[in-house]
Amino acid sequence: MDDKATLHRYLRTARNDLLGKIDGLSEYDARRPLTPTGTNVLGLVKHVASVQLGYFTDTFGRASDITAPWLADDAPPDSDMWVAADESRASIVAFHEASARASDEVIEALDLDAAGTVPWWPDDRSAVTLHQVLVHVLAETARHAGHADILREHLDGSAGQRVGDANVPDRSSDQWSDYAARIEAAARVAAAAAGERVP
Repeated sequence: MDDKATLHRYLRTARNDLLGKIDGLSEYDARRPLTPTGTNVLGLVKHVASVQLGYFTDTFGRASDITAPWLADDAPPDSDMWVAADESRASIVAFHEASARASDEVIEALDLDAAGTVPWWPDDRSAVTLHQVLVHVLAETARHAGHADILREHLDGSAGQRVGDANVPDRSSDQWSDYAARIEAAARVAAAAAGERVP
């Protein structure tokens, strides 16, 4: 497998992992803010789809008929990071899938050394190659998929990429509690050794 195919495969995997994090969530849990800065699971899906679309189409002069009204100049701030009440989950999933298809077409059509320009980056670093953009979007997607992992675990305890994920130890609730307690105890001992007060 060549470098482009490898990067593309990892990007597709990261996209699917992120999208899978909304499976089985209620409308409220998929949309509600779970951090002080408002991070939410469905908003991460919307954001990543928006980012990927721009990086692969605008950067390489590939027109797309996909619209993202939340990116318009008159849209509320950070509208790509959350889902308005009148936006359906199905529409966000459809947008994510359309963004992936449009991006895949560009990736498949161009060589890794194909030149592009990121319009929203400073002039001194806006000239890029497909290779750079693939790595950038893969890193961005994987980062947000990791955020979604933590949010989903917070919501309902599910962990890993899917049920039965071999990368997640098979522990009972009691075993997970014991494990977390050992970590907490170690953190308290390290804090005491550093002279820190712990609540």
